[in-house]
Amino acid sequence: MTATANLPQLTDRHVLFLDFDGTLAPIQDDAATVRLPDGVGGALADVHGFLAGAVIIISGRDIRDLSSRVPDIFWRAGTHGLEICAPGTAPEATRRDAPVELTAAVNAALDGLDGVHAEAKGEVIAFHYRQNPDIGPLLGARLEESLAGIEGYKLQAGKMIFEAKPDRANKGKAVETLLKLAGLEDRIPVMVGDDTTDEDAFDVVNRLGGVSIKVGSGETHATYRLDDPEAVAEWIKRQGRK
Repeated sequence: MTATANLPQLTDRHVLFLDFDGTLAPIQDDAATVRLPDGVGGALADVHGFLAGAVIIISGRDIRDLSSRVPDIFWRAGTHGLEICAPGTAPEATRRDAPVELTAAVNAALDGLDGVHAEAKGEVIAFHYRQNPDIGPLLGARLEESLAGIEGYKLQAGKMIFEAKPDRANKGKAVETLLKLAGLEDRIPVMVGDDTTDEDAFDVVNRLGGVSIKVGSGETHATYRLDDPEAVAEWIKRQGRK
């Protein structure tokens, strides 16, 4: 059961985890055009100061891509936690790529399908089909078949996207890892996200006695809900007003 009212006020006992696309920034048809809305970066910086640095951006984007869109004062986790950057550090120039056999299999699965864009994100490959929403069921079936022989990989569906990703690419695991890396295991975790990939993080946060906030509609394990990124922005701005 989720609640839209009485969302918690952050205190210095919390650590805030935030997804990027669909949470901090509205989703766009072209993912390359997504940016933090005006005023959100400043509000996040205020919360970052109030929480003594305990603000972490966790995204499915490649860490280099994510780091180009958010200030480096934050902890950043890309590709669902496979790559992590501490505050003030830049991502490594090189990255591990998906297995050659996976790339070949999914390329074959896309043959003849229009309106699908494949995006290589290191070890993860994303398939965007916002330009052709009706292709979803066929695309999903083909990708599932192509991944059947790839050990250690699975397919995850999201909002007009499928992702072929390693089992260890999991936002729940990333939350646990980041709490340790950042020395924040004694804090209460708060996770805000909008998509199916965020449910793993919600589950971990709930187990740890934290706060989980779903952005938008749809079934969720989160205990609270916000309508859209604009509502997230307003909630964040309220946290900095101390």
